[in-house]
Amino acid sequence: MKGGAFSKLTLRDIPLDGKTVLLRADYNVPMSKDGNVADDFRIRSSLPTVRYLLDHNCRVIIISHLGRPDGKRDMRYTLEPAAARLAELLRSPVRFVDDCVGHKVFMATKRAALGTVTILENLRFYPGEEANDSDFARQLAKQTHADYFVQDGFGVVHRAHASTAAITAYLPSVAGLLLEREYMTITQAMHDPARPLVAVLGGAKVSDKIQVIEALIDVADQIIIGGAMANTFLADKGKFMGKSKVEDGQQAVIEKIYERARAKVGKDQVSTFLLLPSDLGVGTSLEPTATRQDVSINAIPADGIALDLGPHTIGRISAAVKKARTVIWNGTLGYAEIPAFATASAALADTLTAHADICSIIGGGDTADFAINWDARRGESFSHVSTGGGASLELISGKVLPGVAALLDAR
Repeated sequence: MKGGAFSKLTLRDIPLDGKTVLLRADYNVPMSKDGNVADDFRIRSSLPTVRYLLDHNCRVIIISHLGRPDGKRDMRYTLEPAAARLAELLRSPVRFVDDCVGHKVFMATKRAALGTVTILENLRFYPGEEANDSDFARQLAKQTHADYFVQDGFGVVHRAHASTAAITAYLPSVAGLLLEREYMTITQAMHDPARPLVAVLGGAKVSDKIQVIEALIDVADQIIIGGAMANTFLADKGKFMGKSKVEDGQQAVIEKIYERARAKVGKDQVSTFLLLPSDLGVGTSLEPTATRQDVSINAIPADGIALDLGPHTIGRISAAVKKARTVIWNGTLGYAEIPAFATASAALADTLTAHADICSIIGGGDTADFAINWDARRGESFSHVSTGGGASLELISGKVLPGVAALLDAR
């Protein structure tokens, strides 16, 4: 699936009317201290698929996970609040069943009327989910009386779990609308983007994104390095980084990155192609009330912690992004949890949303959380905000996603 048409069947390709559909969604959403959904972005993202199925008078049975209960019934991770939020968004009742396999599920799904939605309890309350256990997958399929399985949880398709891989042995399995959109948007950007393509990479570790960087070197017209990852690049160049977070043991990795970059653009253009900070916003603590000082990369204080990009670097990034037609952004550019160090990330978000001709693709995880909370339109001001962190990174890297590979091929 390297560009062009989606090579897997989708829910539009099968006879759905009046069928029972087992839908794998990703409702792994942040929860507030009082036990309510704190951010419903992933639930909202599932609505087109859920509504499509309801429009076809399907009996919709939704399965998902939440958090890491480690195969135990830990009610801090119940999906009941997600079911309540989905009901509010659909403006119609959603039944919640406090298990995902067993007699209770068998009876509840058998009695469910056509054109209704039922959500089952957290898959990860059972160790069989993350173990990709065939028997657990068979129970999910049989005890829900499903005719079809629809995979719409993009955030989990990079994992071979019972609800992404093993389940497809027991039901005809196709992609949902969100999964198709996520996959096609990211692969299109990697294989046939509107140019110039600028990649903006932040986050903490070089080691987490080495394959992403290597893949982007091949396709991007410029790569901008920010976040704590930039500290490691600067330290490799001999810059004194004070008390900043620097990842050890990355010299060989960084040299390999520069070697590939030189092979692509030539030695004289590497510093433009791989854009590093020229100034930084530093602080002396990670307290929410921390203040910043903007300094050159050659003047970081001994007690300074690099926590954001400086104004000169922000200006260079904005100038580069304004010329772009496609921007892939993965990783915040600073320690954006602290307002004083969210400046670079906010400036980038502002530039992207101010230019409608830029196709902006925001990676999942912390970057998506930042973009959604920054945006008054909850992410809709960007071209595409991904629901998957690890999945989007692996797709950019060119890896096979088990939960997509297992679906039925389009003919």
